Formats: sequence, C-alpha cells, structure tokens
Amino acid sequence: MRPVLADLSVSISELKKSPSALLAQANGSPIAVLNHNKPAAYLVPAETYEALIELIDDYELAKLVEERRADKDQAVAVSLDDL
Repeated sequence: MRPVLADLSVSISELKKSPSALLAQANGSPIAVLNHNKPAAYLVPAETYEALIELIDDYELAKLVEERRADKDQAVAVSLDDL
C-alpha cells in the first residue's frame, strides 16, 4: 500500500463539500486526497507548488551545467574582447 505523504487526508467527497474550509484547516500544509483509501492526488498551496517548480527548474539547470562541465575539453577558448 502506498504511504500517505501528508498530515491531513480527505476523501474526494469531503473535498467537494468544502474545499476552502479544508485549505484553511491545513494551514499551508499539503492535503492528501484519497480515493478508496489510497492517495489519488495531493492538494498543495499555490506558493508551495511554485516553489517546487522553481526547485525542479534549478535542478534541471544544475544537471545541464554538470553535463557541460564534463565536455569541457571540447570548449573553444574565446576572449571577451573578441566578442
């Protein structure tokens, strides 16, 4: 069985009844939305989602930097004055 990765969990039916109240109750923490007692989705505040997207973007950029560092021997030397 998959673990529930949130302190607060609700059924889809409960979510439909009062989403605003649930968000207030969660106080900025994620909410696990369960379907047949299994996580179907996680509801996170917009600020948390935006921060996660930024972290993913930073991670992907860091991977690209590391890949390019590995190909350093193929780099072409350029003087800033020539640009």
